[in-house]
Amino acid sequence: MKETLKPLATLRIFSIKGIQMRTFHITWITFFFCFFGWFGVAPLMPLIREQLNLSKSEIGNIIIASVSATIIARLIIGKLCDTLGPRLSYTILLAIGSLPVMLIGLSNSYESFLLFRFFIGIIGASFVITQFHTSMMFAPSVVGTANAVTGGWGNLGGGVTNLVMPLIAAGFVGMGLVSNSDSWRVAMVVPGVILLIMAFIYYRYTKDTPEGNYDELAIRKSKNKKAEKGTFIKALKDYRVWILTFAYAACFGIEITVDNVAATFFIDQFGTSMIMAGAMAGIFGGMNLFARALGGIVSDKIGRSYGLKGKGILLGGLLILEGIGIGLFAQSHTLTIAIITMLLFALFLKMANGCTYGIVPFINKDSIGTISGIVGAGGNIGAMFVGFLFKSENLTYADAFRYIGIGVTIIGVIVVITKFQLKTLEKPVSVPLELEDKQHILHEQG
Repeated sequence: MKETLKPLATLRIFSIKGIQMRTFHITWITFFFCFFGWFGVAPLMPLIREQLNLSKSEIGNIIIASVSATIIARLIIGKLCDTLGPRLSYTILLAIGSLPVMLIGLSNSYESFLLFRFFIGIIGASFVITQFHTSMMFAPSVVGTANAVTGGWGNLGGGVTNLVMPLIAAGFVGMGLVSNSDSWRVAMVVPGVILLIMAFIYYRYTKDTPEGNYDELAIRKSKNKKAEKGTFIKALKDYRVWILTFAYAACFGIEITVDNVAATFFIDQFGTSMIMAGAMAGIFGGMNLFARALGGIVSDKIGRSYGLKGKGILLGGLLILEGIGIGLFAQSHTLTIAIITMLLFALFLKMANGCTYGIVPFINKDSIGTISGIVGAGGNIGAMFVGFLFKSENLTYADAFRYIGIGVTIIGVIVVITKFQLKTLEKPVSVPLELEDKQHILHEQG
């Protein structure tokens, strides 16, 4: 077997040479643009709220809708990755997801906007494919870091979206193409078109594994049969999967909630302009440039010395620090303090994201896509439940963040005391088992 057809044991971050690194860069760039579709309307909500006359409760329902469809979609996509492969799964998701993004501008009522926002949520399943596809391309010794980088750089799209979408809307107004109140409608066509372009690029320039696509490999049928034999039920019975699901709800679930509400929070709490609020919300997302990758890197280093036990303690500790930071953010009375404390909890939150998916590939080598889907869905379940706090007419946004901080801290403590290392050592899968090279197997030390 040629070395170039194996999962890479090193992450050459500035290289595009070879199918592994080409897929690495295409998958994080695709995930980056998925955030433009998924959260493009978030920084434009002040305009939408005024034009559609939305109440606080209705905005809360919209936030919940934006993540609800993602829960189901992530479970389905995780299974599709195990059977159809990540390349075709991503292409289908991008093509279908682009439609509600481009069409949401046709909304003329709360009900129609809510419906479009719900269907846009399926784009959130892109995360599962990104993590799965990255795991196929890299060896266990660096898979945590690789997953953290693709996830982090992709999530960076959430911050850039908050900054760029108001500018796109303002650009259309400046060109005289549309009124200010209707600018959000035209602006949302842009990310929809980008998603269609990325669908073509993904199908044309990536492969499912370093060896080739599933339909090109003789082992596809045997892999599919293996994947179908109760892996989903087996994953559901593993308590570690549930703990990671709660952990991801406490980090990524909070992240996408902040992506949804940050701009509105800064406008209502401190009276900033829409563009300024978008810029400050963008700072939160901008932490993904390094923080999630940092979590993956530290997780890999801890894992080499202390195994899954060390990885679990690291994750729990990060969640505890995140919860404390959110509590401090909730108490902020000035814009400066709010920004500082937001950056503080953002660092720990995004590191926890990377650390979580530094553990996922080691849980069950036969159903990595399924487990990625379940844990990924946990992030959206967390965001959905948190959305009810922001919907409440009896709670301010500061009150909601205060309760979130307490909840995240409690989950962090639970993660710290969880036993992730089992007697039977687990290893992540990078390519179908029949193609796996033994020299890439990482034996965790408990």
